[in-house]
Amino acid sequence: MSSEPPIVMISSYPPRLCGIATFCEEAREFIQERHPERDVLVISHTDGAGEGVFPIIDIAQPDWWKPVVDQVERLSPHAVHIEHEYGLYEHKDAAGNGDANRGFLDLLRALEGRSVVVEPHTVHGRLCDHEADFIREMTAHADVVLFKCHYQKWRLDWTFGTRGWQTPTNIMVVPHGARPDRRWTVKEVAELKKELGFSDAVHLGDHFVGLMGWIQRNKRWDILTSMWEEISQEIAARTGDDWDLLAAGEMRDENDQDEYLRYRDELDLLQNKGLAHFYEFLPRGDLYYKVMACCDFVVLPTIDETQSGTLARIIALNKPFIATAPMEGLTAQALESKGGLLFSTKDMLRENVIRLACDENLRMELGENLKRYLEDVISWRIVAAQYDEAYDIARHANHSRQKPILPPEF
Repeated sequence: MSSEPPIVMISSYPPRLCGIATFCEEAREFIQERHPERDVLVISHTDGAGEGVFPIIDIAQPDWWKPVVDQVERLSPHAVHIEHEYGLYEHKDAAGNGDANRGFLDLLRALEGRSVVVEPHTVHGRLCDHEADFIREMTAHADVVLFKCHYQKWRLDWTFGTRGWQTPTNIMVVPHGARPDRRWTVKEVAELKKELGFSDAVHLGDHFVGLMGWIQRNKRWDILTSMWEEISQEIAARTGDDWDLLAAGEMRDENDQDEYLRYRDELDLLQNKGLAHFYEFLPRGDLYYKVMACCDFVVLPTIDETQSGTLARIIALNKPFIATAPMEGLTAQALESKGGLLFSTKDMLRENVIRLACDENLRMELGENLKRYLEDVISWRIVAAQYDEAYDIARHANHSRQKPILPPEF
């Protein structure tokens, strides 16, 4: 243990199959890289594990937060950095009724006197009433709150204003980080295809369009698979090249079983025609990056969420992408990075897939834009420095007992 006070993160954590857990693992790695003089420790749910991890959050208990407070007090941290997602901290009683994250707000109240930074992963542009109430309470009890996107901050001014509330002044915008160390050359990608067995699949050509990640009903892989045969024929007619659909991932939630089976049936039909390939794997860790690296570009046909974790990997690899719009942070980062094309109809998706497959120069241009965006804006090393700034602001606010006054977006 270091002699300097640690940075303590509170979050879900691997081996839990959870996007926030993976996020915390990567964030912790780069915070630790920036702070060799301190330990970066994690207080996690009971299914977390690893060195420096305290798996004590038991959401089955209504007072789950009390052992967390006790552990924080024993660790006496430099700063407390909390990853928030509503489902992570929702206690449900025997009848299945949730507590609307009241336990999480109790945790923040009990941590007053510590320097607390909260990083919420779901802040919709148009908040429903319980979300607005929660954010009002959360910002009142945390020292600093980190939003992922600028639109979330400037939309909050409108949302709070219409309710007659004062807009919180302690909100910083810190983007979802992306790894700066997971890029492969063309030659190395060829070796990856051999390693993963893609070179042995006789029907697979040199060019892949990717569908990646957890297979869920809201990811809507079928939007692309239903059109892929026609699209691939059009690409071949225009370029003379064979393009294949590489769908890769695994089901996480048993409630998505019907959609998983339907998507698999559609992919099996395409695979039997030599037009697609399904690669089953748990989408996390280095393997996720390797599979995605084999694609020329990636399609994100989600209809419900930002998919920031998938997009962060896409950006880390400088892969052009096509995404649904309007779609909260997904659209915001497509615009800010200038690295992706957007669609809002099936015809637009069809046109953009064909356009991107037929225009190598466009793929190169979008990839270069993503490279700059990664290196200048969202590299984990840049984000870790912004976390440091947030910790310093939180510590000053805590010591002075005054809320930070950070500048508005507009």
